[in-house]
Amino acid sequence: MSPKARRVAFGIGLPHYGRHASPEAIARVATEAERLGFDSLWVQDRLLRPTNPRDQYGGGPWPESHATVYDPIESLTYAAAKTRRIKLGTSVVDALFYAPVILARRFATLDRLSRGRVLAGLGQGWSRDEFETSNVSIKRRGRGFEEFVAALRAVWGPDPVTFSGEFYRIPESRIGPKPVQPGGPPVILGAYARQAVERAARIADGFMPVVGTWTKLESLRETIDLFRDAARAAGRNPHKMHVVLRINAVISEKPAKEPRALLAGSVQQVADDLSEFAEMGANHMFVDMNSFQVPVRTQLRLLRRLMSKLD
Repeated sequence: MSPKARRVAFGIGLPHYGRHASPEAIARVATEAERLGFDSLWVQDRLLRPTNPRDQYGGGPWPESHATVYDPIESLTYAAAKTRRIKLGTSVVDALFYAPVILARRFATLDRLSRGRVLAGLGQGWSRDEFETSNVSIKRRGRGFEEFVAALRAVWGPDPVTFSGEFYRIPESRIGPKPVQPGGPPVILGAYARQAVERAARIADGFMPVVGTWTKLESLRETIDLFRDAARAAGRNPHKMHVVLRINAVISEKPAKEPRALLAGSVQQVADDLSEFAEMGANHMFVDMNSFQVPVRTQLRLLRRLMSKLD
């Protein structure tokens, strides 16, 4: 990787879901990742794995690993107690399934307990089964999501807090604790579609697309460029914003034969792919191998080698 592209922060997904999820696995990855020099730990949010889903998962069946998912905030709180410096990120919490004041207080509490290490990745949600379970209309996506972010920031702001919108209302109140980070943790929106990327550029501190073997390099480049252009159009400096890539990689000990799928192959092959992402402007990447049911020991070994290739 060229000096211009580095230093890109590099993280790992915590094993808080799937067959290998356990308190012991979460603690091991958290402590080992910090010891090995990883920059961040990440969790996701999944309420359920419907047996007869109304929506496909990324165009296919729901992963079996999503049948067991430890709560994201509680998992990060547990990891925070085992570590001292490593960042703690959500990728992503589906905001609309919660009340703004509740989620704001949970993030603020985690930020206090971790002494300011939180990265608040938020998404709208997409599963009709999860919206039904949460008793929230899926029509709240879009304008409702933007209003949610505004209400969240209001709770993190100075007292007295008050908010009055179309979807959410907070009577004038004192609400604490406040986050350690001024104004609250960075809000990073999960986004790939044009409208979502432009929204993130307007109202958030960054955006976070999911990148996997299906991703086309030119499409990803266009998405990052779109984010930068939209940020400039909103009067913001894109170089001071977060571009976080959630990487779903299929890493093996042996090289894959060419032509190969993006993010599939040996450590060196995947490292070459990540170097291209950094050249595009990504400033934070993390790899989550838990959906593939990869054992914790194997993840740590492969990702440590991958990180060494990026230095």
